[in-house]
Amino acid sequence: MRLKIAIETAGAIAYLHSSTSISIIHRDIKTANILIDDNYIAKVSDFGASRLVPIDKTQLTTLVQGTLGYLDPEYFHTSQLTEKSDVYSFGVVLAELLTGEKALSFDRSENERNLALYFISSMEEDDLLRILDHNLITSVEDNMEKIKVMANVAKGCLRVRGEERPTMKEVASELEGLIERELHPWGEEDLNVEETEYLLESSGLCNMGTTEIFNVCNIYGGSFSNISVARMESLSNEIYLESYGDGR
Repeated sequence: MRLKIAIETAGAIAYLHSSTSISIIHRDIKTANILIDDNYIAKVSDFGASRLVPIDKTQLTTLVQGTLGYLDPEYFHTSQLTEKSDVYSFGVVLAELLTGEKALSFDRSENERNLALYFISSMEEDDLLRILDHNLITSVEDNMEKIKVMANVAKGCLRVRGEERPTMKEVASELEGLIERELHPWGEEDLNVEETEYLLESSGLCNMGTTEIFNVCNIYGGSFSNISVARMESLSNEIYLESYGDGR
């Protein structure tokens, strides 16, 4: 279910970024804005802080808005809003799905308060198991490979430099690949040379070319007075965006 939520959310954000006539940056991706309908389909909601990006631009200079714990640190420092800001926020959501922890909690110890920083630190120390939700670890053994892929995707989304983060289209593709491998497990099997050559020839492929309030400032390395926390109401008619199968 967690992977399904991640895939549908990533697909919806990718659709906003690359499949609409004008790119839309949500600017407040967080678990509270991901709703599950009666059919357990994830929907992205609350576009009160979203911005349209003109076709001839890749970034916007704006008053910093977002939710602490999910806010892109690069956006916080520069006020330059790009699609990669949504990517960072999605990385935090993915970390929440993997750990079962809140994005920001002052009930945790100081070095664990910001989940994104704690998650990255654990990944770099090769100690992912320390922060994973135990309900994930004790489930089907095959899940560990999927969990590792999801964790690496989250790590990529949480990179400090936006240009080093993947696009949401790439994120959605990577996560959907986990489902595809599950549906077609034969794709993971090793083929011998003869089998490989036969399959390539049969398919014609051979002919084809080849990221308590006093600590918030420390989290982002800046002055708290520069940030405006978005607790904005949804538009009069709240917009729900379903994940599109071709929205990548």
